[in-house]
Amino acid sequence: MSSQAFRRDIITKPIFSWARTVLPAMSDTEREALEAGDVWWDADLFAGNPDWAKLLNYPPAALTAEEKAFLDGPVDTLCAMLDDWKINWEWRDLPPEVWDFVKREKFFGMIIPKEFGGLGFSPYAHSEVVRKLSTRSLTAAVTVMVPNSLGPGELLMRFGTREQQQQWLPRLADGREIPCFGLTSPEAGSDAASMIDSGIICKGNFEGREVLGLRLNWHKRYITLGPVSTLLGLAFKAYDPDHLVGAKEDLGITVALIPTSLPGVEIGRRHLPAMQVFQNGPNWGRDVFIPMDFIIGGEARLGQGWKMLMTALAAGRGISLPSLSAAGAAYAARTTGAYARIREQFNVPIGKFEGIEEPLARIVATAYLLDAARRLTCAALNQGHHPAVISGIMKLQATERMRIAIDDAMDIHGGKAVIDGPQNYMGTLYRSVPVGITVEGANILTRNLIVFGQGAIRAHPYLLEEMNALGEQDRAKGLDAFDKAFWKHIGHSVTTLFRAWGRSWTFGAFAPAPDAGEATGFYRQLSRYSSAFALCADMALLTLGGALKRKEMLSARFGDILSELYLLSAALKRWQDEGRQQADFAALEWCMASGFRTIENRFAEILANLPNRFVAVILKFLIQPFGARVLGPSDRVVHLCAQIVLEPSAARERLTPDLSHVDDDRGVARLEKAFLLVTAAEDIARRMRASHIHDWQEAVKKGIITQGEGEQLAAAHEAVAKVIEVDDFPPEALSPIYKKPADVHQFFQELGEQRAAS
Repeated sequence: MSSQAFRRDIITKPIFSWARTVLPAMSDTEREALEAGDVWWDADLFAGNPDWAKLLNYPPAALTAEEKAFLDGPVDTLCAMLDDWKINWEWRDLPPEVWDFVKREKFFGMIIPKEFGGLGFSPYAHSEVVRKLSTRSLTAAVTVMVPNSLGPGELLMRFGTREQQQQWLPRLADGREIPCFGLTSPEAGSDAASMIDSGIICKGNFEGREVLGLRLNWHKRYITLGPVSTLLGLAFKAYDPDHLVGAKEDLGITVALIPTSLPGVEIGRRHLPAMQVFQNGPNWGRDVFIPMDFIIGGEARLGQGWKMLMTALAAGRGISLPSLSAAGAAYAARTTGAYARIREQFNVPIGKFEGIEEPLARIVATAYLLDAARRLTCAALNQGHHPAVISGIMKLQATERMRIAIDDAMDIHGGKAVIDGPQNYMGTLYRSVPVGITVEGANILTRNLIVFGQGAIRAHPYLLEEMNALGEQDRAKGLDAFDKAFWKHIGHSVTTLFRAWGRSWTFGAFAPAPDAGEATGFYRQLSRYSSAFALCADMALLTLGGALKRKEMLSARFGDILSELYLLSAALKRWQDEGRQQADFAALEWCMASGFRTIENRFAEILANLPNRFVAVILKFLIQPFGARVLGPSDRVVHLCAQIVLEPSAARERLTPDLSHVDDDRGVARLEKAFLLVTAAEDIARRMRASHIHDWQEAVKKGIITQGEGEQLAAAHEAVAKVIEVDDFPPEALSPIYKKPADVHQFFQELGEQRAAS
């Protein structure tokens, strides 16, 4: 007997038999979710020894000339057409001319290939369009975003038959069809597999002939674009009780295209999600009959809907909400920095107070980090990757960090951001935050179950191979496959143990890192933490097995570490790609110090709560013998980071590029004007303060400043006053809302009727 055969039969076989009995059964939906998308940089991080040269040599996301022209042309034109106050508080919708424009310019067909009449843009271009629009109007951004992300277009391109693509994609591209996608129902939110929406295979009459099809019954809600949709992508469970297509009765989740004009389709009234007025609402289907070729991909795709959805989501979830969130953080950094610079208290700009510097620095660093991660994720998507775990990380972390940044911005603005009106440029963004937190997989679920739960299997070098081997029906074949993967896993674990031990005890001094100047030490620390993460994850999987997915708090902490490793990698990649700009280093340093603190604290929490205390003690000795030592950003770093947005500079422009700028003498436009005037007049104001004279005309008479300088200072003061002022309204302007609370929906309907009549 060979040594390999001896190892397999004497050592591996009992382990294989035991593991098959304890491995929890994996549902079809779990397996399909795991198989959707692919892995990318997350696999390097999970392996414990990231190849930094691979990351840094990866081409950054870039726009083509055509994509750049679209951003500088139709996107800027659309931004100028948008009045966010009127959209939200008067019209409760985009005006007709905007709907016409987005259809005509093919905003709904950005991702649809040119052969079908679309623009054929890259994921990065899609992200950039959403980013710019969202800083002008969230309603417009969501309206454009959904058909290019959650609409059925992506599913048709990936899984549709050629006939379906030729029929529907051109109509989606030019706006003849407005799409939506129905997944969420009252019974099934995060647990989409529990939906009771059904499709029974049967024969029925369609357009005057008898065909094989499905009779559908459903109730969906929270469907964006649902109230105006003409083409509904629908997820339901298909059943074949009469065995018309095969022996199986329960066929599983299926997705189909439903023209909303079909008999039995009922479009409900509008939802009002957190006072956001993008079109959103419920819909129903009652005994709606469709032929089999309405299934996306045809009859061959019966029961494959969940995998199709997860594959599409692996891309879309990494673009849409991360783009909105990164834009929101950059917008907060630019506006809050400007406001903190022009707003004075005690004769000092409030941005100079340390109490303001701390949250302002947090906003700045968040903007830097999120846009770095957005660009890196788009670069992977541009190259054809569909990293499911990274997309989950992005959705979770981008929306959570955006929430913190917007809260900080609101605190710094004070009453300016609280009083609603056309001059309030923060209120809509603040109210929209819960929507981003909730949709596309609620953040609580994503953090506790998805990021590490999915990542541990998909991104681990050997775990998925082992699980597939254990699930193999042919026992002999499964044993051979398990033997190969298992011993590779053992070798990897031993190597990782010594690697993590050595790097932890030397504080990463000898961990691999590229020559990156001041940032070299950051790479070393990430290499150190990556190896410690890989070791702890292996030990948790070994000691808890399938029970780990029920230890949600432990899973969440592992997910936090993996998320930090990815986001910090992205920040280092951005630093490198932008030429190691010294003026931006404080933002990078803040990100690293804050991220390292989170990582070390999560390790400490994992080790304190790991059920197997013996293993926990050993791990603490190996990776954290001196406890959590990183305290976070120093006061010096906080000060330098806040300064980036308090003065006009190239660093400020790099931090907040390609946001919407419309010179309409409204909130943001007034703020930008005042910011430039105030900073340009800084030397004049300094001389005035030194003279203890407050009237510029008196200062001119005494020769302290010139007439031109005095007029420049007066213009700055006037501009600041226009920014600081807030809106007020006559009582009758507010009475429809505040005096008729019983039927807000009726009020909206009346507004719509009045608008149509006018």
